[in-house]
Amino acid sequence: MSKRRIKKVAVIGSGIMGSGIACHFANIGADVLLLDIVPRELIDVEKAKGLTLNDKVVRNRLVNDSLKSALKSKPSPIYHQKFADRITTGNLEDDIAKVKDVDWIIEVVVERLDIKKIVFENLDKHRTPGTLITSNTSGIPIKFMSEGRSEDFQKHFCGTHFFNPARYLKLFEIIPGPKTSNEVLEFLNEYGEKFLGKTSVVAKDTPAFIGNRIGIFGIQSLFHQVKKLGLTVEEVDKLTGPVIGRPKSATFRTVDVVGLDTLVHVANGIYENCPNDEAHELFKLPEFINTMMENKWLGSKTGQGFYKKVKGDNGKSEILSLDLDTLEYRSKKRASFATLELTKTVDKVIDRFPILVSGKDKAGEFYRKNFAAMFEYVSNRIPEITDELYKIDDAMKAGFGWEHGPFQIWDAIGVEKGIEIMKAEGKTPAAWVTDMLASGSSSFYTVKDGATYAYDIPKKAQEKIPGQDAFIILDNIRKSNEVFKNSGVVIEDLGDGILNCEFQSKMNTIGGDVLAGLNKAVDLAEKDFDGLVIGNQGANFSVGANIGMIFMMAVEQEYDELNMAIKYFQDTMMRMRYSSIPTIAAPHGMALGGGCELSMHADKVVAAAETYIGLVEFGVGVIPGGGGSKEMALRAQDTFRKGDVELNTLQEYFLTIGMAKVATSAYEAFDMGVLQKGKDIVVVNKDRQIATAKAHARLLADAGYTQPVKRKDIKVLGKQALGMFLVGTDSMEASNYISEHDQKIANKLAYVMAGGDLSEPTLVSEQYLLDIEREAFLSLCTERKTLERIQHMLKTGKPLRN
Repeated sequence: MSKRRIKKVAVIGSGIMGSGIACHFANIGADVLLLDIVPRELIDVEKAKGLTLNDKVVRNRLVNDSLKSALKSKPSPIYHQKFADRITTGNLEDDIAKVKDVDWIIEVVVERLDIKKIVFENLDKHRTPGTLITSNTSGIPIKFMSEGRSEDFQKHFCGTHFFNPARYLKLFEIIPGPKTSNEVLEFLNEYGEKFLGKTSVVAKDTPAFIGNRIGIFGIQSLFHQVKKLGLTVEEVDKLTGPVIGRPKSATFRTVDVVGLDTLVHVANGIYENCPNDEAHELFKLPEFINTMMENKWLGSKTGQGFYKKVKGDNGKSEILSLDLDTLEYRSKKRASFATLELTKTVDKVIDRFPILVSGKDKAGEFYRKNFAAMFEYVSNRIPEITDELYKIDDAMKAGFGWEHGPFQIWDAIGVEKGIEIMKAEGKTPAAWVTDMLASGSSSFYTVKDGATYAYDIPKKAQEKIPGQDAFIILDNIRKSNEVFKNSGVVIEDLGDGILNCEFQSKMNTIGGDVLAGLNKAVDLAEKDFDGLVIGNQGANFSVGANIGMIFMMAVEQEYDELNMAIKYFQDTMMRMRYSSIPTIAAPHGMALGGGCELSMHADKVVAAAETYIGLVEFGVGVIPGGGGSKEMALRAQDTFRKGDVELNTLQEYFLTIGMAKVATSAYEAFDMGVLQKGKDIVVVNKDRQIATAKAHARLLADAGYTQPVKRKDIKVLGKQALGMFLVGTDSMEASNYISEHDQKIANKLAYVMAGGDLSEPTLVSEQYLLDIEREAFLSLCTERKTLERIQHMLKTGKPLRN
């Protein structure tokens, strides 16, 4: 059988979802044909005006406007604006024949079966046999859509449900139709994971599939509980947010963002199509939701929902929240619960659940009711919506941003303890759960030999979850493969001669313990191994240096200690670069300040596509002091070409630091010079990142890695560059574009990147640049305004302009 390759994709329907899917295929390098209907009413308007506009422009107006608005939206659906060139637009009348040349057609039109059937009938006439054809429906049964289509169509047809926004949410549900071939399902499952960077989950053709069936149950369950328990909107959001590993937007804020009408549409669909669901009545909308729908309080899209942003008399914005009893907006109230206080010192979310369900206050009661209902519901959905319990967890994590799925939470509480809580709330688990305990399995999941096993219901045994071989899951190997540990890092043996250094500090900040761990990792790797990966699977790679420690030293005026601490940071970065083994950094999420400097000093970066990386030190009143300023001066020099205006090149790198630029994807980091073309690479699926980084460390080692020679050939421009920078910062301050303190920081950076006030261009060593960088950093730490900036950042998490 020939291997299926996806080079060209057609997306039919250019609404928010269609444009988002088109952008994500462009993100991964596919050619995309985006088609939508001809806007009849527009053509009539143009004709009435007597305009002789290029007919095609008017005929494609709908699709072009939709794509344009998607590309402007924030967060952006595309990794890099130039990737949009991979998308060609057209309309379903003039351009439908072009689908004969594509490898995959994805339908994303309005959720009406009659319209979808017409679209499929037309596509069936033009598609080449063997072409994949799928629907991004979120609720219409797949079996109805392919009725009456050709045999070849039905064999290559299924549902592929992306979650919105398609770039950011990882769930990719694949729903077979009655005649979908196995080859198609297997192909899509692998393609989703490997190329689209998704968590692929094959679901059954049941209403709302897996993610929305469970997710909407969870939200509806809350809607019905909130008034019974006398909780406010803010309290529910406090209880269902980061404390239990859910997104900051928690419940009600999420509904506002998604749109209440979207949620109601899915809930109604489940209510109508699942008459035998034991929680059927729960999908009925409570009175306050009906009122909100009538009032068009749908959330962000209508300017108000559970929350509403208003401008006060003083011109300041305030966010009000909805009182669910009076249905009037009022000022937000701070929510606090004794039970939540008990979890403040518990860093790992999974360890908080036993504490939360044993709370003695309203929060404890809320969690017991909530989890009891959820556990009963998910256990009863097997085998209705899926045969495997891990697929429910995968869907909730990838589609709703939960850190842990329902069965993982149940495991954390203890299966028997969970049943006890359920009984107290009048709930019962499905029979298979008690069978599982009787068969000797006391948990839904186990870890053996670095792999995760899940309980298989028909086999009544723990079975290895398929598809893990391309991944390295640090949680699974940490205990068995630990080589060294301190309070900042764990160093694990990844096998095949490669070590991994995993940060374990709060937000993965880089302080003394992490630096000691990094040095230890290099020592160990040089002695007994062939390479080192610096990678973790936390929410963020690293938010930078521990500024709390810098602040304390600066306030106490312990400048010698501070100088030593900064030198230790710089020396550690240089160790990464000049060790005798290859070092690979694997940044993902936020890689800011020191996290960015570390990445820039590795031999190679294997970045996740979703990496937000940059040197942000200006925000706290200093310059990059861990080798970042030196590195930008060095990289600017390495890009000087004969005949270049060298000053202009240097200025670009200077501005990258001075404006504290952060890339909104790894691809943008190449433009900033933070990642390097031809050397660093990007992986779309974060789950594959550590395994890919390990493979690259192995490749470099096998290619005969030689320890690099320290550089002494860096061309700095001296006074010529310094003069230009100082004139620039002077005029910016004079025109009130930057503050006086901003100017002071910028001038210090200018001094470092110019290599000091040397009278002519000179070749210097990296150490020379590091020394003047450290001196500049230290002198800024003696400034009151810098200390105010650091203190403000520590208190509020936001930069201060003073």
